[in-house]
Parts: sequence; C-alpha cells; structure tokens
Amino acid sequence: MAYALNVPETLLELPWSVIVVRIWAPFTPQFTVSPGGSMLKVTHKDLLERALADIQTLNLDEAHQLLGDDDVVFVDLRDPRELEREGKIPNALHAPRGMIEFWIDPTSPYFKDIFASGKRFIFYCQSGWRSALTTKTVKDMGLDNVCHIGDGFRGWKDAGAPTEEVAPRQSKA
Repeated sequence: MAYALNVPETLLELPWSVIVVRIWAPFTPQFTVSPGGSMLKVTHKDLLERALADIQTLNLDEAHQLLGDDDVVFVDLRDPRELEREGKIPNALHAPRGMIEFWIDPTSPYFKDIFASGKRFIFYCQSGWRSALTTKTVKDMGLDNVCHIGDGFRGWKDAGAPTEEVAPRQSKA
C-alpha cells in the first residue's frame, strides 16, 4: 500500500538529509526539520511524553509523606557534583543515572542488593526529566513499585522540604 504525502513547498527547498518524516494514525504526515540536519527519529520531548504516560509521578506533598517510611527508598540520580553542591533528600540512595540499569539487574556484575529488597523506589533528579526516563526504563526492565518526583529536587528544596548535606568526595592523589 502506498501513501501520497503532501510536502510543504518550503520543505522541498531543504536537503532531504535534514527532514524527518513521522506519520501517526490516521496517517497525517508531520515533518520535523532538526537543527543542524540531525536525523533524530525521537526527540527528548517524545521520550518524556511516552515515559510520563506510563509511570507514576508523585507531587511534592505525596513524596514528603513517604519520607521516613521503611518500605520506601528515595533514589537520587543526579551527578555527584550536584549532590555536593546542593545536598540531597535525607537518607536517599545515590545511584548515578549512567549506572542504574546495571545496578538493578541481578545478572549484572554491578548489581546492588537494595534493588531486590521489594521496597518502593522513588527516583528523583534536579527537574524530573532524568527521573521520568529512569522510572520508565526500570519499569520496562521489570522493577515494580517505582515512581518519580515530578518537580525534582529543585521543587523539593523550593518547597522547604528537608535536605541533608553531602560531603565532597576525596580526590585521588
């Protein structure tokens, strides 16, 4: 089956290497001209939209009510420099975003036992984007009982919720 696409005249003037065609039902063409000619099929906004549609997002009040619950683990995904600069939610586990898939997988040499504890995991980052993508990823991998803080650590701090300092790492000489 072939489909005819009505291409806007201005797009025909561009080199085809900078045009991405996406078709959604009922076959309405949408064109994305990516800056610099990037051929991205999915943007970060697309990924976030898909993640948010499939995960549980906690507001600040809901998250704050779970602080101190022994069956809940807050997981800070931010870079170590962010933690040192701004602190973290009290008793949160630091799990760098770049390692999370390895830390939750029991077949990985980097597996962390805490992720097999059966506890509820509340992921957060600075603004909620990395935590949304992480929550979707770990959910897809099979880790149940996961959610994230929609407003992130920035929202947590701005609301006056409790934080704790993180000592700077010792540099290796």
